[in-house]
Amino acid sequence: MTIPSDMKAHNRKVIEEFRAAGGRAHGRPMMLLTTTGARTGRPHTAPMMYIPHGDDILVVASNAGAPKDPDWYRNLVAHPEVVVEAEGETYDATAVVPRGDERDRIFAGVVERYPFFADHQAKAGRSIPVVVLRRR
Repeated sequence: MTIPSDMKAHNRKVIEEFRAAGGRAHGRPMMLLTTTGARTGRPHTAPMMYIPHGDDILVVASNAGAPKDPDWYRNLVAHPEVVVEAEGETYDATAVVPRGDERDRIFAGVVERYPFFADHQAKAGRSIPVVVLRRR
């Protein structure tokens, strides 16, 4: 995966295309996650892959294997009330970050479905968080 040189501009384009298509994407399941900035208190929207998980959905804070967590993850840890746009729907959700054995079990299931996350984990040098988004 090649990381664009201007990620903010790239994300703006992806968000625009996603919304223009009625909140649907081709290929991997894609969603938009709107968090509240940890420092600014302003809303921030990020496009990302998601994984259905029963009545909830999962997002993985892999940051493509970067050594630091993505900004959206730090935001939702500070403010766990988020907005999800997926499958043509927009709804409020609460972000829950599993820890320990529960995180490991969930991450193993993610890697089973999407093996590239194991590569991200090996490259990151940190435990990659998995986030459960529960509809409110």
